Amino acid sequence: GDLRSVLITSVLNLERLELDLFRGRHHWVPATQRLFGGQIVGQALVAAARAVSRDEQVHSLHCYFVRAGDPKVPVLYEVDRTRTGKSFSVRSVKAIQHGKPIFTCQASFQLSQGSPVQHQFTMPTVPPPEELLTQEELIQKFLQNPNLAERYRKHLNKIQAEDVPIDIKPVNPPDIFSSEPQEPKQLFWVRARGYIGETDMKVHCCVAAYISDYAFLGTALLPHRQYHIKFMVSLDHSMWFHAPFRADHWMLYECESPWAGGCRGLVQGRLWRRDGVLAVTCAQEGVIRVEETPNQSKL
Repeated sequence: GDLRSVLITSVLNLERLELDLFRGRHHWVPATQRLFGGQIVGQALVAAARAVSRDEQVHSLHCYFVRAGDPKVPVLYEVDRTRTGKSFSVRSVKAIQHGKPIFTCQASFQLSQGSPVQHQFTMPTVPPPEELLTQEELIQKFLQNPNLAERYRKHLNKIQAEDVPIDIKPVNPPDIFSSEPQEPKQLFWVRARGYIGETDMKVHCCVAAYISDYAFLGTALLPHRQYHIKFMVSLDHSMWFHAPFRADHWMLYECESPWAGGCRGLVQGRLWRRDGVLAVTCAQEGVIRVEETPNQSKL
């Protein structure tokens, strides 16, 4: 539709307090009552992007989450103009709440340069988004089952009530009632809700930063579904931007977890344009703590 994406009008719309000091407010807070990591990454990139020239585009982003975010107060973003070079510029961002940093990040920007050295992986072959159900439609399908246990019904209603500004279509949706281990891989089509349009590419990169953290670390849990999760939180988040894209157009998010151990899990992701171009690569490590005793069957 023509409705402006809430990610542009609200979530990533920072208030400038000083030349390199910004204030961000919250749109969606997960059930954990911690700030959504993707929001902090996206807002930090907005702050960094406001400290470079229009012609420079972000090509990489490296972040650390150092404290839990408080959803009851705004976040301040302090930008340091670390380096401005002829081809590359680096901006460092510190997110602050209650006088302490909750998040640090460095973003690197580059002036456009051509190169004959080019290659990429091949995009996975999957059904197009038009042939798949949205996450909301899948939940609605489950809720129509008269034999659905009440605790699952409550859980699904809670998910359905969340005002997440992202459209999601899982390619192979997992059976939410099964505790059978699965391969640590998942594929889903994603896009920002609403209209963003042709604009500075940095805007679409900020939106992709928000989208990239949604359900990302959960990929590492798929082989361990027999355990009850006590605590799960992101430690760091990195992104590399390769090619122009529209964050309000469907992109395939290919996620996999090559390793977990030591109460940590590693996930890697690739965002593909529909035409097979690799647009973004992501990586994240997070803390994962579970109950030592496996759950009994949920059936």
